Amino acid sequence: MTVGTVTPDIASWPPLDDEKRSPGRQLLDWAAGGGARLCLLRGAEGSGKSGLLAWLLAGTVGRPGLTVHATVPSEGLTAESFAWELGRQLGYGPLSPGRLLDRVAADERPLLILVPDLHRAGAGPADLPSAAPESLVADLLEPLLALPHVRAAVEVGTSGLLAGHGAEAVEIVDLGDGDVDGNGNGNGNGNGQASYEELVAAVPRTAGGRPDWSQAPDGVLRRVLDAAVRTDGPSGQGGAVRGLLADPGFLVHGSATALTAVLADERVPVPGRLREVWRRAAPELTAYHTDSAERAALLHAAAVDTDPDLTEYLRPLARQHWWSTVWARQDIPVNALALVPGVERGLPAGPERGLLASDPAGRLRTYDVESGTALGAYGGSASAAVGASEEGAAAPTVHPSSVRPRSVAPRDARSALLLDRSDALLPLVTEDDPTAAFALERIAEFHGSAALAGEESLVTALGSGGTRTPYAVVGDRGGSVHVWSLGEYQDVPRSCRVHEQPVTAVTCVDTADGLTLTFSAGADGSVRLWETSSAEPMPVPVQQRHSLVTALAATDTPAGPVLAVAWSDGEVHLWHVFSGRVRVLPWLRDCDALAVTPEGVLVIGDSEGLSAVGLRLDGLWGR
Repeated sequence: MTVGTVTPDIASWPPLDDEKRSPGRQLLDWAAGGGARLCLLRGAEGSGKSGLLAWLLAGTVGRPGLTVHATVPSEGLTAESFAWELGRQLGYGPLSPGRLLDRVAADERPLLILVPDLHRAGAGPADLPSAAPESLVADLLEPLLALPHVRAAVEVGTSGLLAGHGAEAVEIVDLGDGDVDGNGNGNGNGNGQASYEELVAAVPRTAGGRPDWSQAPDGVLRRVLDAAVRTDGPSGQGGAVRGLLADPGFLVHGSATALTAVLADERVPVPGRLREVWRRAAPELTAYHTDSAERAALLHAAAVDTDPDLTEYLRPLARQHWWSTVWARQDIPVNALALVPGVERGLPAGPERGLLASDPAGRLRTYDVESGTALGAYGGSASAAVGASEEGAAAPTVHPSSVRPRSVAPRDARSALLLDRSDALLPLVTEDDPTAAFALERIAEFHGSAALAGEESLVTALGSGGTRTPYAVVGDRGGSVHVWSLGEYQDVPRSCRVHEQPVTAVTCVDTADGLTLTFSAGADGSVRLWETSSAEPMPVPVQQRHSLVTALAATDTPAGPVLAVAWSDGEVHLWHVFSGRVRVLPWLRDCDALAVTPEGVLVIGDSEGLSAVGLRLDGLWGR
């Protein structure tokens, strides 16, 4: 929030009932002022506390000088699920409480956060600390409020939450008794609630007599798992919890926050490897934007290569979405990834029908793009040569075992350009191919000499692309992008100053009408387009965000050129280049590398391995 000395005129805010004007004025004065960093909204059920926070938020939309950076309704949230949502809204992506506190501490913005329904926070078995709102306060809110640039307006009901916050002054907005409905405060585990049997009875049935969770009332979906836990006892040893956890329909439609809390309790028995699968997907499953089709796709993505039974149960639901996982290999981390030229040309399965991937140890492997089957070591890379010699087979050593590629640009199945973690470009030629060696060595020599002449020419990014001719794209510290043909020798690249800051990722695509489109990301969070026959890039970014780009990939598809952008907050954006339309794919982990095929298979490399996601290109952008 930008703190000013003049309080906004309440008359310019959305209208309030007469009895709410005085507390509204008080809340607005606090939000615009520079006094107490904590404001508590107190009052009984029905007194209008949440409504007043919503009024403040609505009035700040599009208004300069007063910014609400995050609003996190806390009913049913634990410290962990609260941290995920707050991290998303602050632009970091879902983070654990500890990592979130570190990121907020390093954030230079003065932050204003709204927290409705803190008194209703908590989830899971009642005998665990996470079931009570005090756990969220102690684990996250108190440490956040200890940071001098964080201010928060928090709804606490009639509870004493945060009443003893530090020694600082606390603003109190008291809305009184209101229209008390007798439900009291707390996390909803009190008396007077419907039983598990009553809630399940309210769920419509399928033709086969099973609960149809897609048609269940929202209130039932929110509360039925908590009711099942009360029925079975804290350890969940009865049949109610087990029945819900074994039902894929409930996993897709039930309360994600309640499921997260219950599955975090190791005492609760679960079918198969559901706990592991859910843990992998939970940060995205709990996002407010996630609908049932996307939840099915996310849970299915987490189950592939982990829980075969759950994968098969979820596959039909996941395939109804515009993306779904085709295959996954959760074995070796992947930090660099590229299509081997030839995959776009319809060649049969083999080394030229694959993906080239590097792990953090520098081992280069190839995989079949359609199935994920491992095809073996790439050519004769040094790390691969070690493995081959252990099996008694000879393989040439072509670069030192200390090389750790962070980007790769294959020329074909036998030669590639590597960008090492030392920021050096290195040619990799695994067979006696003088033409390949000459071309790749020229690229490395050109950029090595330029870097010696000036720091602005130090290489910061390497990418690949081209469905007709293979290209290597190089980005440097000065913001310039350089395009090299790998299909033939070039003495100098096509170059353009695209960014004002260092380039962090690059890719390109050649289109059916003869254009070569180069996409690059800068350290300022911008993605820019340069058509290489032009002397200048597009004047405005394709996209600009507070997050940083972690990977780029592009290809020409039957629907037109497609650009995939992975961001540091975990989102993957898919752009239809010519129309400017975009779809957001919320991936399960931070994405380190991308590749995309003309048929619409997006391959993601991350800390757990490789995943291939099928995209429905015919309906991806709402055509």
